[in-house]
Amino acid sequence: MNWGHKIIIVYAAFVAGMLFLAFKSSRQNTDLVTEDYYAKELVYQQKIDEVKRTALLSAPVTVSVTKHEIVITFPKDFDTKKITGQAELYCPSDEKKDKIQGFSVTDSTVKMALPGSYHGLHYVKIDWAVDGINYYYEEKIFI
Repeated sequence: MNWGHKIIIVYAAFVAGMLFLAFKSSRQNTDLVTEDYYAKELVYQQKIDEVKRTALLSAPVTVSVTKHEIVITFPKDFDTKKITGQAELYCPSDEKKDKIQGFSVTDSTVKMALPGSYHGLHYVKIDWAVDGINYYYEEKIFI
């Protein structure tokens, strides 16, 4: 085999590789994190203030994962107070695994059921209010 044939083989392998990469990239799922990202960005300072208020609590919010549920426990600052809000289980790799659950409790504990198919990296985002004051907490978990 002479050098001309080798150049043609290398060129054909390069073209085949580029076509393969173009085909694979066209089939890649490219979901946005959120559909209304611009509107959420405009009110992001409120989230920053809520995170600062959460950091000033006497103890952090605890998130524990069991086989079938996520248990969220609020600090003793909120004992006997009505806590209303929502907990979101956010999966960055698959929008179909996102789950939002509203809650209204007075015992400082929220339980969120987990389907058996939820595995991998998730974020637990908790947005709640007590006595008209809003708080926000986010934690990365592996299921």
